[in-house]
Amino acid sequence: MLDEIGFEVIEASSAEAALAALDNLSDLTLLVTDHLMPGMDGVELSKRVQALCPTLPCLIISGYADVERVAPDLQRLNKPFKVEELQRMLAEMNLATQ
Repeated sequence: MLDEIGFEVIEASSAEAALAALDNLSDLTLLVTDHLMPGMDGVELSKRVQALCPTLPCLIISGYADVERVAPDLQRLNKPFKVEELQRMLAEMNLATQ
């Protein structure tokens, strides 16, 4: 969906792969992660990414309402959502679509 609104998307197969990719990528605009993943969850991934790249915004996508209790300080978007909702969230994060 991000590519549909003008963003170049780089996919990682796991949270660990996403962290490894940070070493090779310097011009990222945004990290988008699912909340529930095998191994490291999206909250832990976001916190680790922010420790490594404090200026990189993180957005957690979740189908579970309780993510708000787990990560009140992180930006969240609940599934299912429409492209307009994603665009609105990106605007709130000061990330204009390309």
